[in-house]
Amino acid sequence: MREIDDDEGRRLLRIIRRGTGSVVTWRRAQMVLLSAQGMPVAKIAEVSFTSDDRVRDVIHNFNTDGFDSLYPKYKGGRPKTFTVPERREIKKIAKSKPTEHDLPFSTWSLTKLADFLVAEGVVDDISHEGLRILLREEGVSFQRLKTWKTSRDPDYAMKKARVEHLYAIADGEVIPEEGEPEVIFCMDEFGPLNLMPHPGRQWAERGGKHKDPDREPRRRRRATYNRYGGVRHLFAALDLAKDKLYGHIKPVKKRTQFLEFCRYLRSLYPPKVRIAIVCDNFSPHLTTKRCQRVGTWATANNVEIAYTPTNSSWLNRIEAQFTALRYFTLDGTDHADHKQQGSMIRRYIIWRNRHANDKRLRTVVDRANVA
Repeated sequence: MREIDDDEGRRLLRIIRRGTGSVVTWRRAQMVLLSAQGMPVAKIAEVSFTSDDRVRDVIHNFNTDGFDSLYPKYKGGRPKTFTVPERREIKKIAKSKPTEHDLPFSTWSLTKLADFLVAEGVVDDISHEGLRILLREEGVSFQRLKTWKTSRDPDYAMKKARVEHLYAIADGEVIPEEGEPEVIFCMDEFGPLNLMPHPGRQWAERGGKHKDPDREPRRRRRATYNRYGGVRHLFAALDLAKDKLYGHIKPVKKRTQFLEFCRYLRSLYPPKVRIAIVCDNFSPHLTTKRCQRVGTWATANNVEIAYTPTNSSWLNRIEAQFTALRYFTLDGTDHADHKQQGSMIRRYIIWRNRHANDKRLRTVVDRANVA
């Protein structure tokens, strides 16, 4: 046994005196400490109820690896049935389409997948429940397919790169060069805002056999409605640098109303500060041969209009704010008139700007935000 210092001796003593922990570690520490105190190997074996060779192995391992040798390296329980390469191959095949393997069905069931894995020799045998547990451990679950619309914009790459560059400026990842925008707005319209009963959730007394016979009737919403009051549209913009939301409610969403809202955004900063407005390809946002008001106004007012690619509104960060607006303000409501609805939306925007770091708000926005 090599010489041990005072710190190692105290540490060994603490392990032995401790009432919790692994019994294997406790016995190994006891052998090492007795050897350090000068007790011969045969006596240590007798005290520890083990063999001389076992005591020598423990002492030699401690001399080589120190305290790491005292802790067992094995884990309890049944060893894994499938190796890491097998698990990776099973996960890869489960995420693929059956048609990629010349099979005449559109999706994998546990039965089809298990039969295919055995037929291809990936595994010798696997049960349906074992396959389900393995896929869950690998982070794979049976999910509903979602829709995705591919953009056919010929300038897709250029527009996407420009929008991402503006976001990098707003996030402080890129220093704007001479002539580039210093302030970035994400702008879009939300609506139409109907006077309709929106589905939602509420707190109410429970029913069933535990219900209170004297409870009040549960609040309900109308099943039908008429659009006698027409519709409204919310023009909204998010200042990425300040994380501040702005909104105006308009009766229509045409080029005139779009330019009115853009003039408001322009008035928030001095004219010498160049700003960029990220928006989609909705016709009132565009400069056309018949009407060039948008381009003329932007050039005269030190503004860049950055368009997202066609069918790529997910690139606009304002969309996640609309998700939060619907979640916090519109779900479960049934407004009597547009004045009441507009007032609630305006008060939400004020609350949102004062509580931009609200935990629940950030959760809803981050879950919806992909850009």
